[in-house]
Amino acid sequence: MSAILSFGETRPGYDVPVLNEREARAAAGILLLMSVIAAVNAALLENFLPMRLVVTLFFVDFALRVLVNPRFAPSLVLARLIVGNQEPEFTGAPQKRFAWSLGLGLAVAVMVMIWGFNIAGPWLMAACMVCMTLLYLEAVFGICVGCKLYPLVMRRAVSHCPGGVCEMKPRRDPMTRAGLVEIAVLLAVLLGIAALIPVVVAMDPPARPVAATSAPAVTPALDPASRLGE
Repeated sequence: MSAILSFGETRPGYDVPVLNEREARAAAGILLLMSVIAAVNAALLENFLPMRLVVTLFFVDFALRVLVNPRFAPSLVLARLIVGNQEPEFTGAPQKRFAWSLGLGLAVAVMVMIWGFNIAGPWLMAACMVCMTLLYLEAVFGICVGCKLYPLVMRRAVSHCPGGVCEMKPRRDPMTRAGLVEIAVLLAVLLGIAALIPVVVAMDPPARPVAATSAPAVTPALDPASRLGE
């Protein structure tokens, strides 16, 4: 029973329980994809069925992560099946549990709004945007915002962070640094795209192809003289 109700796994050479960061990022990507689909249906089509289902799955998933065992969370199970052949990257479990507890709190708040009061408005969209932003940062950049807050709130040191950022020395590898020329190219591209905005706004909407329709056959009218000769 203790093995089931646990958080993280013990590995040689690690002083705290750890989780597989690759699974966590893949699971964040899976939840982000479903959340975007649900948000688009709700905002543009006013179809809240996907939103209700995704929010319920989100709540169940994070409840299993935090209160039972991350091994049983559906998104992590699916992520394990997808990235299981990749070399695991271990990260400290304590800060992940704190971060996922914040996610569970957000899920509870959205569940109350959708299932308890059946409301949809600015507060619901704001909570969904916060969730999607946090999922995006973790899935794409490997940035766990809750893990960053862990030492500030809990007053405890963190270890075994993704990418080794906890133990990284101030002098980083030159490959990880952005030079002045590279930053200048980035700014030039962004300014060029920004300069195109007025041009794009002034353009006519793109023409949509019109489906060809066959004209109805017209029966030629008979000449009255020909009809008299019949």
